[in-house]
Amino acid sequence: MKISGLEGMTAADIERELRHGGRFVLFTYTISVLIMTFKRPAGIYFVKGGRSAILKGVPPTLVTFLLGWWGIPWGPIYSIGSIFGNLSGGKDVTADVLASIQRAP
Repeated sequence: MKISGLEGMTAADIERELRHGGRFVLFTYTISVLIMTFKRPAGIYFVKGGRSAILKGVPPTLVTFLLGWWGIPWGPIYSIGSIFGNLSGGKDVTADVLASIQRAP
């Protein structure tokens, strides 16, 4: 999966940002079509230390707000979860990303 926000950064830049509070966050979106509801990851974003992740979660939140509610019963349930999670700054997956980088050959 591609990680947004790393463009132009070296490994040393990333390490420095992580020491200063940088983190990798995951946002989700929900789409419903009648009786089918899909909750999917919108992608992983790198957020530099001292910066808010909330703005990066706006696009998947808007998709969920418009298209997520219509599936019964999971549409409203997943939509509320996606919106709440995104507006809370997303899910911190820094440990998972770092672990997968260390395992890569």
